[in-house]
Amino acid sequence: MDNAANTPALITDDAAVFGLLMVILAVIFYTSNSKHAGLRKFYTILPPLLLCYFVPGLFNSFDVIDGTKSELYSMSSNYLLPACLVLFTLNINFREVWKLRKKVGLLFFTGMIGIVLGGPFAVWLFSLFAPDVVGGEVWKGLATLAGSWIGGGANQAALFRIFEPSPEIFAATVAVDVFVAYGWMAVLLYGASKQRQFDAFFKADGGEVQELTQRMAEYGGQTTKAAETKDFIIMLGIALGVTGIAHLLSGVIAGYITTHAPQLDKFSLTSSFFWLILLATLMGVGLSFTRARRLETVGASRLATVFLYVLIATIGMQMDVFAIMDNPGLFLVGLTWLAFHALLLFIVAKIVRAPFFFFAIGSMGNIGGVASASVTAGAFHPALVPVGVFISVFSYAIGTYAGYLCGILMQLVAP
Repeated sequence: MDNAANTPALITDDAAVFGLLMVILAVIFYTSNSKHAGLRKFYTILPPLLLCYFVPGLFNSFDVIDGTKSELYSMSSNYLLPACLVLFTLNINFREVWKLRKKVGLLFFTGMIGIVLGGPFAVWLFSLFAPDVVGGEVWKGLATLAGSWIGGGANQAALFRIFEPSPEIFAATVAVDVFVAYGWMAVLLYGASKQRQFDAFFKADGGEVQELTQRMAEYGGQTTKAAETKDFIIMLGIALGVTGIAHLLSGVIAGYITTHAPQLDKFSLTSSFFWLILLATLMGVGLSFTRARRLETVGASRLATVFLYVLIATIGMQMDVFAIMDNPGLFLVGLTWLAFHALLLFIVAKIVRAPFFFFAIGSMGNIGGVASASVTAGAFHPALVPVGVFISVFSYAIGTYAGYLCGILMQLVAP
């Protein structure tokens, strides 16, 4: 269904559209946290993240709103996205990440490499016998999927803005993202219940995970506290202040490259938005070495998540959800891609005799983002939840860059 070919949307005022989007998000979050048995079963089938994309897409598809003519996406991507990345990355604890550098770190980076190379491999493979599935600009949508699978929703949104896939292609890749990723998480959660059997298969020492569990239980002394008004003001000041500096510098850098090296346009290096995301992320990482990282105790990542879901809703409002069925072969591309990632992880885990927990968190630290990685880690032991958080938050810092590289590689092999 094409909005441009239909009658004008029912709601055209951006203030009213924004209010509608916030009501949609509120209803989804309220019902997804309900203890009602029917709702709990519903959300095991349709994850809240998927609905945050697709419910606004339904309103767009049925001409209640017209996302292509709204300025809300431009606002959220230019201001909320970089602010969100700053708040997500300023709490990275590099000391704890460094302690996990051996097997956990190895498997995390193996998983990341599996995604960076698995995407181009899947595109190349399908170009041999089903070029229509991955032809044209499908690679642009898959590049946003790479950002999601290496970092998270914020990285996916950043790459969406950098590569600018069509709403139809993006709608299809979002469906692949959610269903394939959540399906894989279900497999890993099942594996957590068979941890000893998998450890025996990998010939791993289960004591490593027990030692890590004890250390993380001791580290858990840093608890959160209720945020005061000044805390919210400080978090907003830092996040949006860094965003303002990044905007200022990104325009200068992009303008210089456009003038002196216009041939770099094919790598998106003349895009001011590319530099905006790069600079905001780097400054967020830099803040993690300062006292600003203490803002996590008053909810920096929770505020970032609010920004992120507003951004997700504004992306979703541009979709034609019926376009998903135009290219169902993309689900096979996603499964092939994930299989490459899992196989590479499996080989390395077998070689280094890593416990299954390290395998699972190395994968979900990439594929699932903070929420899914935390759930997966908690399935092994509640004290291990921070490990999932540390690894997945670190992936936010590199997800945009690694996803960008994956996108360029897919562009090179796409038919």
